[in-house]
Amino acid sequence: MDELPEKIQELIAEMDKAAEDEDEDAIKELTQKLQDTGADVEAITLKKLSLLVMDGEEEMTQGWTGVAIQIGMDPFKVLIEGLAAGMSLIGKKYEQGEAFVPQLLIASAAMYSGMDLLAPYMKKDESSRSKAVTVVIGTVEGDVHDIGKSLVKTLLSANGFNCVDLGNDVPASRFIEAAKKNQATAISMSTLMTTTMAEMPKVVKMLENEGLRDKLLVMVGGAPITAGYAVQIGADVSPHDAASAANWLKGAIFDFPSESVRWD
Repeated sequence: MDELPEKIQELIAEMDKAAEDEDEDAIKELTQKLQDTGADVEAITLKKLSLLVMDGEEEMTQGWTGVAIQIGMDPFKVLIEGLAAGMSLIGKKYEQGEAFVPQLLIASAAMYSGMDLLAPYMKKDESSRSKAVTVVIGTVEGDVHDIGKSLVKTLLSANGFNCVDLGNDVPASRFIEAAKKNQATAISMSTLMTTTMAEMPKVVKMLENEGLRDKLLVMVGGAPITAGYAVQIGADVSPHDAASAANWLKGAIFDFPSESVRWD
């Protein structure tokens, strides 16, 4: 932001104050002033959101999410390139030992505050087969992180999928029980830690033992998970991000037998 002209930096500073004060009228007025300068308000907003999430600034994240909504930005772009990008920044700091778990949690609270505002503006795809498809989703046992899982859930829900969210620290047996109870089409598992990766093949093995593997698509994801690992454990795919997960599943279900055939 330091490279921007002084006038724009002054308006951004005023916007920060208005966002912190939750002054919606001032936010609208300042947004218009920013647009009048000819500045790339979308780029500024995405950059601000990523930095605010990284710093865990919940109120200002909400304020700048309001700016994104006001100027009509694509909510998916705001989610991925703004809010989630901020989590990626703090995640890298965590991996490098420059941030700790409390900072991750504060940043995630900021991200969720923005996601809550965006949710009503995410247009659901009601025209595709996805609206009849149930996905059981959760973070595997031993892992309490739910940021990645929640991002995938948000994108799946926005694409019309019915998500059964089991939360975090989910035992393998609960994935199986929920899949059977809901006659699901897919199971989506995530983990942030290498120490809990071994929970994923447990779920796949239980599906095989119960004769259910062919009834379900299995997605695995998280920082330590690779496409090779997905193949190794018998999962179908390991999308590299939440948007890819939703897009992959939208395509995969068209070649997959219907629920009535699989669960008869």
